[in-house]
Amino acid sequence: MVVTENDKLVSIIMPCYNSEKFIVESINSVLSQSYKFFELIIINDSSTDNSVSLISSYNDSRIVLINSDKNEGVASARNKGISIAKGDYIAFLDSDDIWMPNKLEKQIELLNKNWDVICSNYSTFNINGLINTRHSPKIIKYRDMLHSCFIGNLTGIYHAKKIGKFYQKNIGSEDYLMWLSILKKTQKAYCIQESLAKYRVQETSLSSNKIKSIQWQWNIYRNELKLNLMQSLYYLFCYIFHALKKRI
Repeated sequence: MVVTENDKLVSIIMPCYNSEKFIVESINSVLSQSYKFFELIIINDSSTDNSVSLISSYNDSRIVLINSDKNEGVASARNKGISIAKGDYIAFLDSDDIWMPNKLEKQIELLNKNWDVICSNYSTFNINGLINTRHSPKIIKYRDMLHSCFIGNLTGIYHAKKIGKFYQKNIGSEDYLMWLSILKKTQKAYCIQESLAKYRVQETSLSSNKIKSIQWQWNIYRNELKLNLMQSLYYLFCYIFHALKKRI
């Protein structure tokens, strides 16, 4: 793909903390995109392994490395990247996940057709291989997002120049709350019915702790969204139901 003056810049936010095992694969999946007009902002959250050396080995002006003096967590790291992002569009990829080569190109086509938020289906995998594919409705509305997080953070992209930048709170399920805030403004998102990313499931993943996930969800309903008790219980039931469906 040849970059033209009409192409819009995509800012890709990648937090990194002790990611030497997988970050090369993640970076390569970005550099292999058919859509080439992007900046990859990697925020090193005070790693103590070989991550920085691996990142610095790339001779590509599209890669921007930010080093934090202390470990502040994934939300803070992403926010640092968002704050300096120059792109018309903002997307996210963690340092152990993978994009398919045509991910950005397919999403940009739809963003150019006046959609403000685009996501896609995605696959989950672990050391033993593929687990399953996560499917979301083609049209996702704010109310749908209250039932379940239908936007995988690794697949989401939004029109920052049009709707503004959205930052993440330093709480559990910080990405879910951010996408809720975005959809509250845009009212809907379009989900490409194709798996365009791969989410790596690790035993050490915070989100793999189901009890914590439920507690985080409850906190968002009650303390962040200020829903009443009955509303919160209803949406929490829906969240648990959808979480169980994903495991089938």
